[in-house]
Amino acid sequence: MAALVALTAAGCGAPEVVSAAPAETVTASGGRTTYPLSFDNCGTRVTFAKPPQRVLILNGTSVGEVESFILLGLEKNILANAQSYGVSDDPSMIGKIRALPTGGLTMNKNFDVPAEQVLKLKPDLVVSTWSGGFDAKQGFATREQLAAAGITSLVNPVNCAMGKPEATEEEKRAYSNQSINSSLEFIGLLGRVFDVQPRAFDLIGKLRARVQAVRDRVAGRPAKKVLIAYPGMSMMNANGLPAVMTGGIYDDVIKAAGGVNAFAGQTADATRTLNKEQLATAQVDVLVVGLFTPQEKEEEEAAKLMAAYPHWAASKARTYTLVSDGVYLGPLNALAVEKISKVVHPGD
Repeated sequence: MAALVALTAAGCGAPEVVSAAPAETVTASGGRTTYPLSFDNCGTRVTFAKPPQRVLILNGTSVGEVESFILLGLEKNILANAQSYGVSDDPSMIGKIRALPTGGLTMNKNFDVPAEQVLKLKPDLVVSTWSGGFDAKQGFATREQLAAAGITSLVNPVNCAMGKPEATEEEKRAYSNQSINSSLEFIGLLGRVFDVQPRAFDLIGKLRARVQAVRDRVAGRPAKKVLIAYPGMSMMNANGLPAVMTGGIYDDVIKAAGGVNAFAGQTADATRTLNKEQLATAQVDVLVVGLFTPQEKEEEEAAKLMAAYPHWAASKARTYTLVSDGVYLGPLNALAVEKISKVVHPGD
């Protein structure tokens, strides 16, 4: 399991320190944060003298970080947000994200905010879903540049290895083994950084309870084969096929719902390399159609996939459901687990 973050006090007058701990033991404590708060984040030492008030959330083709801020009630701390998706398993998220300030920022060719714009904005914290968000080769401000300008940087801990050539073995394991718990880890971390631990503690508890309720309901049932496919992300596949999501958090979401990934045991590389024959011969009892853009028509996308692969058991029985951001790293995993479980084990 991915290492989750436990935050412990280092003693009166000393910075509060964040240290690694087993995933099962990590929750927000529900207490107050002692500042200065200091910890290692992907090999960079970060220190917070107080809760950040001017936060820039980088894009990173993610939406999990901004959704975590919103669910923790931290909208007023956001100076500018570059994350958006357009569809969500929680429809209310779309309007909430659109309502956030963007700071007039524009993306460069690598789909994120260029260094000069970040530095000009003068945030007190820059949040990235991955280490690559601070890669100078892609035109982004480095963590060293930001620190020199008095700006703290933070990477979602489970994604340290993503875009970091010198990643440690522990960071690589955390990235490849990310799970629903990894989504909760980030909520707990924000709870400490922004001194909203009771909110984080409550939110983590509610999300974990929802997932556990599904696990309990489907316990002992046969694990049906589930395929998560995003037709609108065909650019991710070398053969122009729908992006089939495998490994890590995708497998964990499916498992919690009472299924098993149709391509279980494959790494994330399968999304890129999968060919039509592999997809056609896969055992698929339940089809999960992922939506990428608001322009996609839900029923049409499902019908196209089932027509293209009529030999799937899911196609013959028309057993499918729709998801969007709930299967990604982020706070909406419980919604996806609930949706998928209803078609994997309906009425159980």
